[in-house]
Amino acid sequence: MSAVPAEPVETPEPAWRQRAVERSTRAAKLRAEQRVQRFLDAAQELIADKGTTDFTVQEVVERSRQSLRSFYQHFDGKHELLLALFEDALSTSAAEIREKSAAGRDPLERLKIAVDLLYASSTPRKGQQSPLFTDFAIQLLVTHPDQVATAHLPLLAYFTELVEEAVGAGQAVAAKPRRTASLIMQTAMFTAQAPAAPVGAHPSPITAEEVWAFCLGGLTGPGTAQGPAATAPAADAPATKATAATRRTAPAKKATAAPQKRAATTKKAAPAKKAAATKATRSQA
Repeated sequence: MSAVPAEPVETPEPAWRQRAVERSTRAAKLRAEQRVQRFLDAAQELIADKGTTDFTVQEVVERSRQSLRSFYQHFDGKHELLLALFEDALSTSAAEIREKSAAGRDPLERLKIAVDLLYASSTPRKGQQSPLFTDFAIQLLVTHPDQVATAHLPLLAYFTELVEEAVGAGQAVAAKPRRTASLIMQTAMFTAQAPAAPVGAHPSPITAEEVWAFCLGGLTGPGTAQGPAATAPAADAPATKATAATRRTAPAKKATAAPQKRAATTKKAAPAKKAAATKATRSQA
């Protein structure tokens, strides 16, 4: 008589079944990626033709030669489609900036190249969209700030890396490299998109060189000036402590001297007072 196991034994899934499911999943994923890419390509073509993001979902569907149902299976709406384009553009831009700025001789020069390239890619072009879709990027920043922040992560990671390298090489001062990198990126991107600053009767665009000079001042100017001053108290700590102690004891010394002075004055006045009293007694006699 055979023993019956207390708990049922799980039969492992056959290897052929696992391979078949994985193959099916990969095929479905590949088909989905191809459909998504066709929608993205159609949107890119529309942007290139119109020079703007002012197009409809139906236009994207017709140009991609796919169904509206398929579009909404992959995107929640037009804003999500453009967000995908924006994220893809940022990722591509980050890779290009990393590749081209590698030619710099040191971290600070590589950072300058990166700032110049980011400024150029963010500058609006008349009659066409910039690589980073600046007009729609501003709308996304207001309506979907979290998604925009996520889209910037590859670029922010590289700029943070450059700032950390510059600090490590002693070329810059930044207590929080990631926040400093974010400030540099925002300065370059938003200044490139901003209207020209008025100088007299004529508008004068802020150049990439001016943006870099401003960022460089923030990295090296104030930080370098404050560096020695910040360490000075530590070196002079004993002297400073002694000075503070002297200042604290000074009023007490002054207070002690005051009673002594009053006592001396009283002592000097006593004989004179006694002599005046004696003289008055003799006059009465």
